[in-house]
Amino acid sequence: MLLILAFRHLWVRKLRSLFLLLGFSLGVGVMIVLLSVGEAMLDQSRDVSLLGGGEVTVLPEGIDIEAMRTGGPGGMFFSIDRARFLTRLVLGGPRYRGVVRSVAPAIEGKLLYLCRATAPCRPTAVRAGGEIPGRSRALGAGLDVRVGNWHDSAADSLYISPTAQRLYDEIDRFHIPARPDSTWGEWHYFNLVSGPNEWWYITYLVGGALPSGRWGGRVLITHRRPGGGYERFTADVPSHQVVFDTARADLTIGSNTVRQRDGVYLLRAHARGASGPVDLELSLHPLPNRYFPPVELRQDLFVSGYAVPGLAAIGSGRICVARRCTSVDRAPAYHDHNWGVWRDVTWEWGAATGAGLSLLYGGLYSPNADSTAPAVSPAFFLALADSLGVRQVLRFKEIDYQGARPAEGRVRASAPERFSLIAARGPDTVRLAAVVEHALASELAISGVPRYFLQMRGRFTLSGRVGGEVLSDSGMGFFETYSDSSTAYSSGVGSPSTEGWVHSQTAVRRSPSSSETISLYPSSSRMRRVSITRFCFRSYGGRR
Repeated sequence: MLLILAFRHLWVRKLRSLFLLLGFSLGVGVMIVLLSVGEAMLDQSRDVSLLGGGEVTVLPEGIDIEAMRTGGPGGMFFSIDRARFLTRLVLGGPRYRGVVRSVAPAIEGKLLYLCRATAPCRPTAVRAGGEIPGRSRALGAGLDVRVGNWHDSAADSLYISPTAQRLYDEIDRFHIPARPDSTWGEWHYFNLVSGPNEWWYITYLVGGALPSGRWGGRVLITHRRPGGGYERFTADVPSHQVVFDTARADLTIGSNTVRQRDGVYLLRAHARGASGPVDLELSLHPLPNRYFPPVELRQDLFVSGYAVPGLAAIGSGRICVARRCTSVDRAPAYHDHNWGVWRDVTWEWGAATGAGLSLLYGGLYSPNADSTAPAVSPAFFLALADSLGVRQVLRFKEIDYQGARPAEGRVRASAPERFSLIAARGPDTVRLAAVVEHALASELAISGVPRYFLQMRGRFTLSGRVGGEVLSDSGMGFFETYSDSSTAYSSGVGSPSTEGWVHSQTAVRRSPSSSETISLYPSSSRMRRVSITRFCFRSYGGRR
């Protein structure tokens, strides 16, 4: 009887019955979709390709998560650049020691096919990856080893916490170009402030069509005398007297040497200038955590690399000019390492240290293959570091040079009186202003056009907000730029022009401080790259 009544009701009220059935079917469909999504999420949470343990997973920017899981082309070739730096000093460094308990870098499992080398190929599918066993276990993501052992090796321990010797050799090693190029150059650069109005620029250079062409070594030393004026010293050495190492920071150019031992740089140099010979024996101690990892830019045949092992350092030793010797004790110093192809390349650069912060800014203009087109100019960067390591890296677009003051040197040229820039990243904004107190000009020919390379020293002030905290500091620093006119300067924001400043840009620096044309040549090396695709880390006090 009930079925008959229900059927008659549906038959008599056709429109109402249709809406009732449509609503019921929609409800069932939505429920099926939700159950399917939930099941897929549960499957993914158990997927070996995505499970990383810990509470936060850091992946390469731009990666397709689904492609990474399925192994599609969208997940290929992704890696986290400078993974060691992030593991040691950023995510796992002292700045977040009270927040982050453990960091576990990992190479994501990839599908490989293996064949026996001595038999007909019958491919066997395997999944391969890499991790630090102890760190993965700390995140609750250790492997379930059924046979054998899976413990940290000596190399694993050095990856996480290297010795000072290993750390600075990794940062400061030498390179060999992929193909011989007469404009290749690689060098150790140091500066040392030995008095209120006295400082030294010291460059150990290897350059030329290495390894098969003409190449050699040169030591360049520029001295700013306490009473004013600059003097230069040089020493040229043929290639058979040059020894460098693609796994270490050590360099030998004849009797001139750089040795890195347990984080201390030992410098020896002998060169000659118009005022006689100079001999120096110095030791440089980089301050802890104030380093910047290697960065390399590539575009067609253009290569440019830069690393800063000693953003702030302390130097001690003895310097003798014409047998008159001066002792140096705990003098402020700086060290960086440059390599690449330097044909028609210009830059902006500055490094300074205040009461609590060290800063580094830069940008490189690389030449364009079409000589009629403008140079390629990436964005500028400004890095801030303190005793806990790199605090922030910001971007800016332009430097505002103002005024003009005479520059010392063999050419008649002027330098800016002051300059400023504003850098930002997300909610962080910083303003850097500097007043130039001294400048040295050297004449160079770039693309057949005479230009002037300016090395400046001055006082800076830093203000702004980083990480929600007010920032304020001041101190002294060194700065570099190029000018394409010896007398005329614009007072506005610098840009390439025939009347003003030429801006050059990104993480690179310094052709040797000499007005001479250098025809020397450098190196190729084992370029070790670890394709880290993921970090997982666990924090104290719950998820963050």
